[in-house]
Amino acid sequence: MTSSRKVFAHVVAGLLTLACPLAAQEHDHDHDDDAPQPASDDAVLVLRGATVHGPRGPIPRGVVVVVNGRIAAVGAEGEVALPPGGARVFLGGQHLYPGLIDADTILGLTEIGSVAATNDTSEVGDVNPNLRAELGVNPDSELLPVARTGGVLVALTALRTGLLSGTSALIYTQGWTWEDMTVRAPAALHVRWPRMRVDPVGRSEKELREAVEAREAKLRAIDEALAEARAYWRARKEAGVTRRPDRDPKWDAMRGVVEQRIPVAVEADGVLELRAALDWADRERLRLIVVGGQEAWRLADALAMRDVPVIVGTPFELPARDDDPIDAPYRNAAVLHAAGVRIAFGSGGHGFAAANARHLRLHAAQAVAHGLPREAALHALTAGAAEILGVGERLGALEAGREATLFAATGDILDTRTEVTAAWIGGQPVDLHDRQRRLYERYRRR
Repeated sequence: MTSSRKVFAHVVAGLLTLACPLAAQEHDHDHDDDAPQPASDDAVLVLRGATVHGPRGPIPRGVVVVVNGRIAAVGAEGEVALPPGGARVFLGGQHLYPGLIDADTILGLTEIGSVAATNDTSEVGDVNPNLRAELGVNPDSELLPVARTGGVLVALTALRTGLLSGTSALIYTQGWTWEDMTVRAPAALHVRWPRMRVDPVGRSEKELREAVEAREAKLRAIDEALAEARAYWRARKEAGVTRRPDRDPKWDAMRGVVEQRIPVAVEADGVLELRAALDWADRERLRLIVVGGQEAWRLADALAMRDVPVIVGTPFELPARDDDPIDAPYRNAAVLHAAGVRIAFGSGGHGFAAANARHLRLHAAQAVAHGLPREAALHALTAGAAEILGVGERLGALEAGREATLFAATGDILDTRTEVTAAWIGGQPVDLHDRQRRLYERYRRR
């Protein structure tokens, strides 16, 4: 596609709604599909002198060789053959990490929470599986560079609307257009599970009955949407060309779910909601991911038995119940990990959370302070999140063959004093200047 056509496509996408086109399309931007190209001088990058945090442990005075945007070699100084030419970056005394992955955000879809025109996270109606998050991403968002300064180079972004809120997209936090930024889309179909508990306090018998009926109506809507999508795709496959049903964007978008190629990400926090979602996934034979899961620790064994991963929400919350331990939100990740549940971390789906995605590593640090092994926390921030989101072969680790999406920091990334000093996405340098830093420098010099 020419640059002018790309610009035109981006403008059109910004003007239209997030509705899926006639057929759901999957974009997995993997450059392995491109014809291999010989490495030129500007396609070679050598990072030296840092402690390299690889999958088999830290490598002091390590070397990372990047060729054509991919890691070609990793090892200790003197053990890795260095290619001629290219850029040489000496990172003496610093640490190299894979780019952090924020597995639950609205980055790119929001700017200022209190200004409706800058928020593209909702749509009319409860059942909108055809909404595609990547089409609404604003590459010029001021919140993206803020996230990068915390080492967050990849993020899962999803809408927050209705019951079936569309498909999420895994994006880089830097790029010219949404096409450039998209790593994988659709990544998952997002379902916002309704509250199961009906509080009887202060309600008349009629109000209580209406509340129960409203809850049941929402549960039926979820079931009916899945049944309709299955019937639609069965009809399209079995019917002849002349009898094939007309295309419907809603059910087109659910093909990946029906064929079990993409998971269903259920946003739920309470035990009742989580148990209902697990039962639903068992009944419908769906691949499930739990998003949020504030009380997931109570169902850790059930989640582990079903191999249902959890994208753990922010620990900076009050306990869900008055009689819970005060540190329950902080221990959530540790309890899940101890039970064998695969975990990742997400900064959350609120506007202020998007602005603070740079603190994702501190969520993991709090989990470490409350029992999660340090290695497990780093894995959940990087390779673990990549595996859960379907890009485990491409991202999340500093080893040969992976994309060179990584950053340098002054020390332990789980230490609040550590600063990110440089970053690369696909071997290309990343701009680490953001609005918050500009304001800090402006008023520091006042």
